[in-house]
Amino acid sequence: MIKLSKMHKRLLALSAVMPMGAAVAQTAPAADTPQLETITVTAQRRTENIKDVPVSVSTLKDEKLDVLVSGGQDIRLLAGKVPSLNVESSNGRTFPRFYIRGYGNTDFSTFASQPVSLVYDDVVQENGILKGFPIFDVANVEVLRGPQGTLFGRNTPAGVVKFESEKPNTKGIEGYYNLSLATHNTANVEAAANIPLSKEWAMRVSTLRQHRDNFVDNTFTHQNDVLEGYNEHAERVQFLYQPDTTFNALFNVHSRTTDGSARLFRANLIKKGTNDFTDGYDFTKINTNGQNTQSLSTNGANARLTWDLGAVKLFSITGYEGVDNYFSRGDIDGGAPGQVPFQVETGGGLTDLKQYSQEFRVESKNAGPLNWQSGVYYFSEDANGYSNNFNSTTGAQTSHLASHQKNTAWAAFGSVNYAVSDDFMLRGGLRYTNDKKDFNTVEAVNVVQIGPSGVSESKSKVNWDVSGTYKINKDVNAYARVATGFRAPSIAAANSSVPITVADAETIVSYEAGIKADLFNRRARASVSVYDYDVKNQQLTVVGGNSNVTKLINAAKTKGRGVEAEFEAFVTSDFKVTAGGSYNFTEIRDPSLSVIKNPWSTVLNPINAAGRVVIDGNPLPQAPKWTFNATAKYNWALENGNLFVLTDWSYRSKINFFLYEATEFTGKAMLEGGLRVGYNWDGGKYEVAAFGRNITNTQRIIGAIDFNNLTGMVNEPRQFGVQFKGNF
Repeated sequence: MIKLSKMHKRLLALSAVMPMGAAVAQTAPAADTPQLETITVTAQRRTENIKDVPVSVSTLKDEKLDVLVSGGQDIRLLAGKVPSLNVESSNGRTFPRFYIRGYGNTDFSTFASQPVSLVYDDVVQENGILKGFPIFDVANVEVLRGPQGTLFGRNTPAGVVKFESEKPNTKGIEGYYNLSLATHNTANVEAAANIPLSKEWAMRVSTLRQHRDNFVDNTFTHQNDVLEGYNEHAERVQFLYQPDTTFNALFNVHSRTTDGSARLFRANLIKKGTNDFTDGYDFTKINTNGQNTQSLSTNGANARLTWDLGAVKLFSITGYEGVDNYFSRGDIDGGAPGQVPFQVETGGGLTDLKQYSQEFRVESKNAGPLNWQSGVYYFSEDANGYSNNFNSTTGAQTSHLASHQKNTAWAAFGSVNYAVSDDFMLRGGLRYTNDKKDFNTVEAVNVVQIGPSGVSESKSKVNWDVSGTYKINKDVNAYARVATGFRAPSIAAANSSVPITVADAETIVSYEAGIKADLFNRRARASVSVYDYDVKNQQLTVVGGNSNVTKLINAAKTKGRGVEAEFEAFVTSDFKVTAGGSYNFTEIRDPSLSVIKNPWSTVLNPINAAGRVVIDGNPLPQAPKWTFNATAKYNWALENGNLFVLTDWSYRSKINFFLYEATEFTGKAMLEGGLRVGYNWDGGKYEVAAFGRNITNTQRIIGAIDFNNLTGMVNEPRQFGVQFKGNF
């Protein structure tokens, strides 16, 4: 055993200095040498080894995902946890905005669309309100970078974030419970139970309860005395029907309810001429005379049916997602009289939203070199939304604008895989999409609308992708991919000074190549990808600069390029590390494009003859050039269990908040870390741990209000807590 261990060490050292493509005769690993489990993904709508998929894709699952959600955070916790992914929101725990490779959309209007699609249990969550569904009882999260315009249903030119819930099974009763308590009485309770009902039926019930006390004192005459708390619960019930090996049906019903504080906008947070906090800043205090509240109720259901017909498999995916009520009201000027130039707060939301989708897909099961899949897709959304303005001094509503949007789309798609040889696989995909939106103003109170009260937009587009995967050896694959994507036109509501605005459809052409490898007898794996993309007519959101006015525009061209890399390894049997990083360069290329500036800021871009800021050459908003993430876990085996220490870190470089560059609106680089010390026993059945999130208490300005004074938003505070988990 000792001789084999020494031989193995020599082999590892030799492998480390040899070229990746070199053929090396490897001995079998020692019996006690751990190996990384094979990761399978459904990035191509089939279950495949992640190494074989010609797409830059990352996964989050198991312990790594559990650690991130332990502090009761919402879906924004995914920001920076894999290369090239950012998530932020000006609405707090609701309405997250996703960015992949710097490509996203800062639009905060009720009907905003995003170029990053979020898919939960094979059903697209199109409206931004739906994208914030909590993370619990999840089997896997996949981040698919670059255009996914042929196999996924809606608006995916930047990529897809894909969630898959744990599924019921008929094997036996099993489940887990997970309880944590942290700073500010942040409580997180999560549980799931799998219950076989018969040989053919099984049920899985999952639930989440989250709470945080209000802890930010409002020093303005005790109005809304304390803020920043929330209460949230979500449920999911699934039924599996599997009478035989040729058919199964999975039914899913889910809901979410949340209420608490809306995002806190802090007046004069940014020191003039810098991007530092103003003197005297204190996270636990705010001085505002406006009201602050947020509530949301959503529900949904889906049915996923599969027929195995021998030569082919047939899939039917039927989805419904609804918003029963959404309302968010915040003091956008951020302060009280004497601090800010005007007294205004806004409230907006949805009175109802109904989304239906249906997909039929058939895939081949050929033993030969050629396999294919094809299908049709239908999407329908009907939404009623509104925005209100209020006088912060009196609390009286000063205006009301209600709008309605009807969106229908259908698509036909197909893809082909052809094994040219044992080592070379070619793939190609094609999709035709037709998308139609009808938008109109339903009611306007104290809003004199300019222009027509309604518009209709319709656009059709063919997207395609071609890729190839080549096996350099049994452990190393190289791939290359060319892909296109499409996002349908977007429509924004009117206001007193801007009519209904329409942003034309945007398209992308992307080139990508990469290498994926298993290393050292699968004790490690690594991947690296490079990409280059051009977006034509990118949809951008412009805020008035000196007033609360938003409108949509198109940039003639946006350029992006970069590199992504990931690494995972057992350094020893007890020590495991992961690391990832990305470089994302973005640039707006449109010399004719200019925007109104915020008069309180120090603008760094040229000013044209009309006094507007020229944004040609600027990076996209919320697009850091550099991101890094890393985790490390060390385990000590004891007589009756295991003691472990785990730490995780994420870093992003500076970002622009808006389309123009200004000293005050450039967010500083940010590094956040977590630490977890715990003990598990009875074969991992039980675990107790102490944890910290943002352990260095990093405090950063992460967003601002464009049309106001130097009002901004900050990141989540440091947390310490304890957690207990059990499995049965």
